[in-house]
Amino acid sequence: MLVMALDTTTRGGSCAVARDGDVIIERGGDAARPHDVRLPADLMTLLDDAGIRLDEIDAHAVAIGPGSFTGLRIGIATMQGLAFAHDVPLVGISAFEALAHSVPPGRRIATWMDAWRGDVYAAQYDGGVEVQPPTVQPPAVLLARMRGSAVALSGGARTVFVGDAAALYRDMILDSLGDAARIADPPAPLLAGAIARLASARVQRGERPQPHAIRPLYVRRPDAELAREPRPVG
Repeated sequence: MLVMALDTTTRGGSCAVARDGDVIIERGGDAARPHDVRLPADLMTLLDDAGIRLDEIDAHAVAIGPGSFTGLRIGIATMQGLAFAHDVPLVGISAFEALAHSVPPGRRIATWMDAWRGDVYAAQYDGGVEVQPPTVQPPAVLLARMRGSAVALSGGARTVFVGDAAALYRDMILDSLGDAARIADPPAPLLAGAIARLASARVQRGERPQPHAIRPLYVRRPDAELAREPRPVG
């Protein structure tokens, strides 16, 4: 079974193909060029380099967020179009879950993604299970909560931080949590391969989600929605 995956949650993003759950090719995108300029050409180039035809793909997968609203819309629309055209399922995978599965299993994991404006998209996993749902907050607030959590800092096990915000706020994390924290290596891995593996497992379990069912995981509402809200006068 062949699964092609796309991640547009970051400027560069990535794409990958997995066969029976094993990633056979994965590429990072050019962060200097917007996603709408590079897609779907990046996907077609990936398939050409792998010697795979588009009509051989059994399922598609896409990151549903969080991330840039524009990037998410472009990525989801691109994969919906391919899935509809070839009548194959489209599996949506959160970037948090993909990040958590990029770290060796059995760890306490804090997935941190840059939410701009000094904020972080964050979730926590323990043994592969989500133990803190997605949120968006300043890094100092998240770290203060972790310092006050007996679960997060108990038992001598360190929490592994992974994601582009783990790299961005590395010094703050280590200064705040000391030996209770570790930064993943690499701190911000490509996600398309993990997305392809996770989607492969779901399809093999019999899940066949339809392309129209995909919904983005924004965490923070789009700026356009916030701008429409009435503001107090005076």
